[in-house]
Amino acid sequence: MSILVDAGTRVLVQGITGREGSFHTRQMLAYARAQGESGARIVGGVTPGKGGQSVEGLPVFDDVVTAVAETGANTSIIYVPARFAADAILEAAEAGIALIVAISEGIPVWDMLPVLCYLEGSPSRLVGPNCPGVITPGVVKVGIMPGHIHRPGPVGVVSRSGTLTYEVVWALTQAGLGQSTCVGIGGDPVSGTSFVDVLRLFQEDADTAAIAMIGEIGGRAEEDAAAYIADHVHKPVAAFVAGRTAPPGRRMGHAGAIVDGGVGDAETKIAALREAGVLVADSPDEIATLLAERLGTAHV
Repeated sequence: MSILVDAGTRVLVQGITGREGSFHTRQMLAYARAQGESGARIVGGVTPGKGGQSVEGLPVFDDVVTAVAETGANTSIIYVPARFAADAILEAAEAGIALIVAISEGIPVWDMLPVLCYLEGSPSRLVGPNCPGVITPGVVKVGIMPGHIHRPGPVGVVSRSGTLTYEVVWALTQAGLGQSTCVGIGGDPVSGTSFVDVLRLFQEDADTAAIAMIGEIGGRAEEDAAAYIADHVHKPVAAFVAGRTAPPGRRMGHAGAIVDGGVGDAETKIAALREAGVLVADSPDEIATLLAERLGTAHV
């Protein structure tokens, strides 16, 4: 099993004719083809005004509604410039797309707020924005992550950081621990799917035996996750929190990674996670060591 994406996933690329969209479409196609019949499908793309064209053999449509009707897409990945990205998310939701993965970064907070309000009454789930995407190893890559570092296995990964996700995944793979699904939720202050949302899905997934969580300074997402883990998660969880040495009041990396007024610092998050029984690593690659010790050889 897996969460969010599987062999039934049919992916639509919004912004497919742009530089980023076309490049990552080629990468996702290559990953899907490498999986053979077990891989999910990339089925088309959308760029307004460029309907009728093709990219890498995929049809391009002017709008998402038409694309869904023609291809049966149930997932969309968005490589649209920031000033148009909120509208692209809304268009996907209005067309009935079940999973929307927004890679676009730099979307203003005031653009995202009405998007989240709309999604609250919608069956669509948003991952991101400003995220690396979602991958179920051996099945489908919906994002910008390097597919070759992933292996199928029992560890679910959820992260606010793209590059740290790759470091943790590589360490897990090197330790013989594959991944069930890896979800990059993004580091913006206003985003869709949260740590708690993904933790709930991993807890319910029979093939996820343990969870790796990568947090960072800013906000209280990690504290909320700790509270949820304490009450609801019965699988081993190992975590790393980036930004221990970040100076107060200065944004570090992601738009949401800022310590302000004593809120959102790394030590507070680490203390909350430890109190919830989470194994807290001192470095990203130590997550693999901690989980290998906890799982033993049964899942290696």
